Amino acid sequence: MKKITAIVLAAVAMSLAFTGCNKSSANDQASKEGKKWIIATDTVFRPFEYTNEKNQFVGIDVDLLAAIAEDQGFNYDLQSLGWDAGVAAVQVGQADALIAGATIKQERINNGWIFSEGYFNATQTFVVAADSTIASYEDLRGKNVAVKNGTAGADFANSLKNEYGFTVTVFEDSPTMYQDVILGNSAACCEDTPIMADNIKSAGLALKIPEGMESEGAPYGFAIMNPVNQELLDMFNAGLANIKANGKYDEIIAKYLK
Repeated sequence: MKKITAIVLAAVAMSLAFTGCNKSSANDQASKEGKKWIIATDTVFRPFEYTNEKNQFVGIDVDLLAAIAEDQGFNYDLQSLGWDAGVAAVQVGQADALIAGATIKQERINNGWIFSEGYFNATQTFVVAADSTIASYEDLRGKNVAVKNGTAGADFANSLKNEYGFTVTVFEDSPTMYQDVILGNSAACCEDTPIMADNIKSAGLALKIPEGMESEGAPYGFAIMNPVNQELLDMFNAGLANIKANGKYDEIIAKYLK
């Protein structure tokens, strides 16, 4: 009798333990599905994030994030804040992460940025007016170059300004920077090559990209700035690997960069 009772009690205990595990797993899943991550991005950084003719927010970053979230089963709220405001929002905890064509670089890592695996490799290039005769760094001597605040393009221009004798003016957004060159206030601007090429083509900007005036390039990364959000970063990396494996990544890139 005692033996039978012991067997029954053991079975009940196992059943409760199994139920408890299932409940824990269910709670974890419910927590994952209920959590909405706040992700900041830029407003105008075509073809990575921009508003199309239907007033829809689209771009490579927008589509990659959607595909990764679907693959990993997490919810998010993408907030178009602009570059400086987006970075600040993540730094103070008003947003959980940033996806905005952010170049992975050591200075940012030293300042607390925690990056995903790189999701796109981009160079930075100098850009001049369509009728400009500037064809080399030497031609910039004594002139001014427009840059966007806190970007890899700004870093690239600043790394060359002393050697080639040009000055730098900082702007808060790309369109204003482009116009400064078109209006002749600056002799050139410095921007990520795929963004510049797309904007010249899509917007018909009176600008051109001289040959041989670009950087070696570096990858873009999804970024958090608080280790408490490591779960989101891990999901981004896992989802990125999956959409690269199943072809979705190539499909998105081809959609915007044919």
